[in-house]
Amino acid sequence: MNVVIGADHGGFILKADLVGFLEQRGQAVRDVGTYSEEPADYPDYARALARFILDGQADRGILICGSGVGASIAANKFPGIRAAVCHDTFSARQGVEDDAMNVLCLGARIVGRELAKEIVRVFLAASFSGAERHVRRVAKVKEIEKEFMKK
Repeated sequence: MNVVIGADHGGFILKADLVGFLEQRGQAVRDVGTYSEEPADYPDYARALARFILDGQADRGILICGSGVGASIAANKFPGIRAAVCHDTFSARQGVEDDAMNVLCLGARIVGRELAKEIVRVFLAASFSGAERHVRRVAKVKEIEKEFMKK
């Protein structure tokens, strides 16, 4: 699995920790920035991360800002991106298994390093269930994207 990770200045330190964590686990990870604690805008990193996924260069993404909320809002503007803020392992797993979530958003001011690592581990280990009801629901989400992208 190819993973892309990005953060604004509020998520920079946690992102660096998670990149190291993923690399120690042998996980290939592409870091799209930011590369310092200088003020940076989360929509720029949501765009960069989304492009990697939508172009097929990454399967999953991890996007970090102060709360995770802004990152999630921005990421969900891209058709085909299903992003959610998850500050617990249940949501991270269930979001993939039931909702085909492909971007995990974290709030660096909300979760500590060790919990963030566990959430990321669970997110990357999870697989979409393929259950009929979940396939149907994800298809409806895709229909909504198509309908409103025309406007």
